[in-house]
Amino acid sequence: MQRGSDRMSVHRDEGMKHELRDYLRSGHPTRSEEWHDAEPGDPLGAHPDIAEVRHELGRRLGRTPFPARAPELARVLDAGHCPDEVVALLAPLPAETTYRNVQQLATAVVEARADA
Repeated sequence: MQRGSDRMSVHRDEGMKHELRDYLRSGHPTRSEEWHDAEPGDPLGAHPDIAEVRHELGRRLGRTPFPARAPELARVLDAGHCPDEVVALLAPLPAETTYRNVQQLATAVVEARADA
């Protein structure tokens, strides 16, 4: 039963779904302005500073896993469904070093990226 408060009829709604189906399946942006679309790739860019890395890791890790080593932190990020690009930041870090907080971790990540 259709109520009078609906914005569109059932038939018009189905028609709109049919019109948009090809756009949604095409894999192309559905918006006319590019700035609405998500940017692919490295979320931190080519040369991030310590503040950017600290922010990205801090919001994904929180305070709970510290002190910890890089492999442990990578597992925490991976378990939290973090993007692979962020998990990969910890790959070049030495496995035996223990990090007390996000600041130490961010400093090590930026230094490792600079050396690479």
